[in-house]
Amino acid sequence: MNKKFLGLVLPGSIGALACSLSLLATPTPQPTPTLPATATPTLIVPSATFTPIPSSTSTNPAPSLDFCSDPTVSTLLQSFKSAALNSNGTLLASLVSPAHGLDVRFFRYVDPVNYDQEHAKFVFETTFQANWGPQPGSGEDLLGSFQDVIIPPLRAVLSADSTTYVCNQIKTGGVTYNPEWLYPGVNFYSIHFPGTDAYGGLDWETWLTGMHYAQGKPYLYALIHLEWEP
Repeated sequence: MNKKFLGLVLPGSIGALACSLSLLATPTPQPTPTLPATATPTLIVPSATFTPIPSSTSTNPAPSLDFCSDPTVSTLLQSFKSAALNSNGTLLASLVSPAHGLDVRFFRYVDPVNYDQEHAKFVFETTFQANWGPQPGSGEDLLGSFQDVIIPPLRAVLSADSTTYVCNQIKTGGVTYNPEWLYPGVNFYSIHFPGTDAYGGLDWETWLTGMHYAQGKPYLYALIHLEWEP
C-alpha cells in the first residue's frame, strides 16, 4: 500500500499557521493508561456476514504480552496525551517512529497519510489540506487539515470518561464491516469509546494506536480511526 508523504510547509516558509488539539482524559475503569496486561487475549473469529457484526474484541495475529505489560509503552501513551493536550509538536515528533514515521488513517480503507518526525512537529500549526479519502455513504473525498479532521474525533474519544484501552485487540461497537489491524506483527492499543445510550451505542469510536520498538524504545507507528459506517 503506497504511503502519502505530506509536503507540509514549515512555519518559516508560510506565515503563521493555526492549530488546535486536545486529547486523552484518564480512562476508566483502567488507570491512565496503566493498562491491564491480560494473559491470553480471546480470539473472536468474525462472522461471515458483516451486516451487522455485534460489538466485539478481536485479536492481533501475533500479540506480544511483553508489550502489554511494558511500562515504557504506558509512558509513551502518557507522553502522547501530554503532547496532544498541550499542542506540543516537539514532544509529539519525539514520539514518532524515526524510521517509519506515523501513518494516519481517518478512514480504515484508504492509504495512510504519513508524518515523519520533522512534519509531525507542525501538525498543530499547519492548515495544509490533506486528502483523507472517500467518505462512506457519499463517496466524496474528505479534504482538510490534521487539526480539522483528526483532532475533533480524537479529542472526543480521549476525553470521555467511558473510554477504555485494550492491548493488542480490536475493540469496536456494532459494525457493518470486518475491522482489521493492517500491520501484522506491530503491537497496538485500541482506544475505545463505547458510545452513548442516546444513540444506541452507534456513536462509538475507536482509535487503533500502533507502536513499535527502535533501539529498545517504543515509538508511535500508526493511527487508524474506526467508527460505525452506513
